Amino acid sequence: MQFTIQRNRLADSVNHVMRAVSSRTTIPILTGIKIVATEDGITFTGSDSDISIESYIPVEENGDKLIDMVQPGGIVLNARFFGDIVRKLPKDTVEMKVEDSRQVLIRSGKAEFYLNGLDHKEYPLLPQVSDETVFSMPGNLLKTLIRQTVFAVSTSEIRPILTGVNWHIENGSLTCVATDSHRLAMKTSPVDLPENESYQTVIPGKSLTELSKILDDNDQPVNIFITDNQVLFKTKNIHFYSRRLEGNYPDTSRLIPAEYKTNIVLEGKLFNDAIDRASLLAREERNNVVKLTSLEGNMIEISSNTPEIGHVSEQIPIHSLEGEALNISFSAKYMMEALRAVEGNEITVSFTGAMRPFIIKSVEDPTILQLILPVRTA
Repeated sequence: MQFTIQRNRLADSVNHVMRAVSSRTTIPILTGIKIVATEDGITFTGSDSDISIESYIPVEENGDKLIDMVQPGGIVLNARFFGDIVRKLPKDTVEMKVEDSRQVLIRSGKAEFYLNGLDHKEYPLLPQVSDETVFSMPGNLLKTLIRQTVFAVSTSEIRPILTGVNWHIENGSLTCVATDSHRLAMKTSPVDLPENESYQTVIPGKSLTELSKILDDNDQPVNIFITDNQVLFKTKNIHFYSRRLEGNYPDTSRLIPAEYKTNIVLEGKLFNDAIDRASLLAREERNNVVKLTSLEGNMIEISSNTPEIGHVSEQIPIHSLEGEALNISFSAKYMMEALRAVEGNEITVSFTGAMRPFIIKSVEDPTILQLILPVRTA
């Protein structure tokens, strides 16, 4: 194998596939990146068995020559060392050549590295995904969908199914739900599928987070394939494989109240900033609680009290309050993460009682919903 390649394209591909490489794998070769060069281009692969990423660089793209291919072939190189080398190479082009005993020369300008490699044929095969189950969505919409839900997955392995986001496709609509039992994030989006087709899959939150970092923030389509135990996200030059989580996702629809005792409409940024200030004296996780109290004259008070540190309170205006007076406590962290996910200036916060779940919605975007359980305080 021998070729010369543009360093920036090489660095991008290596950075992408390294997101799937784990140093804690029980399969030594998976600590490496597989490189396979053909007459048409080069494919880079990284995998930790749960996530697998392929990044492809063609020899030519839009009339520009990206690779000067001398001899096709393949090799597996240690991901950490190879990634560090590529990032610090001095020139815009990189020559790579496999020499005897699978030693690889990496040359850029006057800098030369020799890195020992492994046989690429020993690298595990990636999952086989058929083209039968597929729908598409723009990359920027998929990034938004992930951003507005994935933060609410559970970080505990006690219930592994809750570490993923539940994707339910029915009647031409995709509903994504994430919950850790204390809060819930839900986003709905139309998809181009016949209304009589329905699918349900739970995708690990870790996979979606890494996918979001790779996707470009534009409307280029991402094709999505679902099989019995894998999901494949395919863009022009990247294939991102993720395993599906096994088990039955809980029925979260019953958590969402049908009626509310109190509705508040207010400016989301103003609300978020006030909670952020109130939480300054309650940074510890177990004490990260703020209180919301309704006042006369379309005002609410946001407060926090930590006896060993101090007390903070702030009154902010609201647009309207309908229903009963309020006095409720909640996690500042959960509320701020929910508010960041809800887009739009105006939000509605709907309450059903002091210890019942409450709902946060955007007035401008009804497709997203956030639910938070209050905190009981003495």
